Formats: sequence, C-alpha cells, structure tokens
Amino acid sequence: MSRIAFEVTDRCPVTRARRGVLRTAHGEVETPCFMPVGTQGTVKTLGSEDLEALGYGLVLANTYHLALRPGAELIERHGGLHRFMSWKGAILTDSGGYQVMSLSHRRHIDDNGVRFQSHIDGSLFELTPERAVGIQGQFGVDVSMMLDECPPYPCTRDEAAEAMRRTHLWAPRNLAARREGQSVFGIVQGGVHEDLRRESAEFISALDFDGVAIGGVSVGEPTEMQRPAVEFTAPLLPESKPRYLMGVGHPQDILHAVACGVDMFDCVLPTRMARHHTLYTLGGRVNAQAAQWAGHDGPYDPDSVFPCNERYSAAYVRHLFKAGEFLALRLATLHNLAFYSRLMAEIREAVRQGTWGSLLDRYREA
Repeated sequence: MSRIAFEVTDRCPVTRARRGVLRTAHGEVETPCFMPVGTQGTVKTLGSEDLEALGYGLVLANTYHLALRPGAELIERHGGLHRFMSWKGAILTDSGGYQVMSLSHRRHIDDNGVRFQSHIDGSLFELTPERAVGIQGQFGVDVSMMLDECPPYPCTRDEAAEAMRRTHLWAPRNLAARREGQSVFGIVQGGVHEDLRRESAEFISALDFDGVAIGGVSVGEPTEMQRPAVEFTAPLLPESKPRYLMGVGHPQDILHAVACGVDMFDCVLPTRMARHHTLYTLGGRVNAQAAQWAGHDGPYDPDSVFPCNERYSAAYVRHLFKAGEFLALRLATLHNLAFYSRLMAEIREAVRQGTWGSLLDRYREA
C-alpha cells in the first residue's frame, strides 16, 4: 500500500500544464512544486522553520551523502530523517544515481551496483539497488528514488544506451526491495536520443512505480538540447502519476517543463547562486555586491520583495557580502527560495485560472 497518492485537479487550456496535489504521510504538497535541495539533511544556511515559513512542504535529501555521514543506522535510531532534521513536511531522497556520474573518478560500476571510494575518508561504500532502497526505507522518507545510472553529457549514443540498459536492469530490483508502504519513483534515462527516451519511458512506466522521473537532462547539456528531451519525454509518462524532472531549476526551464506536463522539480541553483551573491528577480538575476548597490537604501527589485528579508536594504546586504558575513548568505538564500516559492504558487494559479500567457509575460526576464 503506497504512502502517497496523486490527483490532477486542473489542466491548462493552452499547454500540457497541470495542477495537482501529492498526498503524503507528512502532509499535502500542491503541484507543480519545487523542492529545495538539502543534500546532507539541511538546506545550506537555513533551518527547517525557515523553509516552513517560506511555504515549502517538500524537500530533497541525498541517500549517498547521508549514508556516509552520519549513517543510515544512526538516522533510523533517531526516529528517521524527519525527526532527525526536525522537518514537519515531506522528504524525497535521491538514491545516489547522480553520484554515479558526478563521482565517476571514485567509483566502479557493474550490473550488480556501484562501489564508491568515500570522498570523506577513502573507505569503500557499495550501493546496489537493494541497498539504495533499503537505506531510504531506514530514513523513513515519503518518496524514495530508484538507483539508476545517470550518463554524463557529452556521451556517445552507445554510452547512453548502456546506462539505460543498466537502469532498466536495476528497476525491478529497486521495486523488490521496498518496505511495506514505501513509495518509490522510477527514472527514465536515454540521454538526448528520442528513440532511447521512448524505450525507457515505456519500460519504466509499465512497472509498479509510484511516480516517474526524467533523469539525465541537467548534466551539462545546453538548453537547446535539454528542452526537446523534456518536451518529448514528459507526455510519454503516466497521466495518473506525478512526473518529476530531476535537477532542473532555472525559472525559464521550469516554466517550459510545466508547460510540457511536469509536476515536480529540484535544483541547487537558487541556493548555490545565493552563496555566490546572485539574486533572482522579475527583472533578471542581480549581482548583490555590484557597486551600483553601495548606497541604495531600498530593495534590489521592488517587484521581488519578500517578508523574510524586506527590512534589509540592498546597501546593507552588499556590505555583508563584501565583509564576508555569513548573514549575507542566509539573506540571499531566503530571498531566492522566496522567489521560487512565489514562482511555483503563481504557476499553479495560472493553470487554475487559464492565464498562462500573462504568467510568461510576468517572468519573461527572470
């Protein structure tokens, strides 16, 4: 019996965009939704109370990193990841498939699984489909992701096909390892090749996953290759299940993918850019420490002011960045995640009201 349920409540009359609700053991999440990335059980510079205040109900954490430190057994002893990080909402965990690609210099992969050399102490760490799902079961998260092989960009067609083959080989093993009530999403691979994407979508969609993700489309490829892959793949996924686009987070890319029928997103972009003094506004990205803000006693953008930090002037935030104060990172992160929270809320409302064109006009510079 799955611990999640998904319902589409509204459809856009001019695109494939849809609005829905994802019901989990830790509350309902309205979709389309964006998940802040808390790789190691924390969204950098913020606490769980900050995310709750910003309106987020679902965050992402990472199986590989948390299994290495502090360890799945310790988290389980503390009552699961929700209690460990004092988070009241839902949690989705990435299985470690992305690390298969990003830590390629530290791993050996075969049809059984992946063996990593820990980036922390050099010790060996093995991740099989069974262990990846088992660890996520120990965490007690609301959505577990299957272990897949994520091919890098660029790669040859044969390399993309081989990664897809192994992902398909592992898919039933992921499902067989589920605990009672554990929800697991499948992942479609295939690189930028339409025939491989179609084959993978058909294979993964036919299995008993609780949702389906599009993987391998935020691994360095240019936008002109990423978007066609999303546009082609999303409609092939089951109508009745949530569709998740992994790792994509630029506002324009989110708008494009929602229009293709995608429901869920995650990306480090808003938090990472914040730590590099970049703010998202309706007028585009802003360099928070540029000289033009040195004496500006007001917001960076009057149309992108949020309660979480509206009391602080651009001049003050610039000063904090220039002085190396940690508060600058926190305020910028709050700002960017508030911007993304508003973006997703306005996307949902545009789908409900059928005002997609007006929404695109509002975010055309973002």
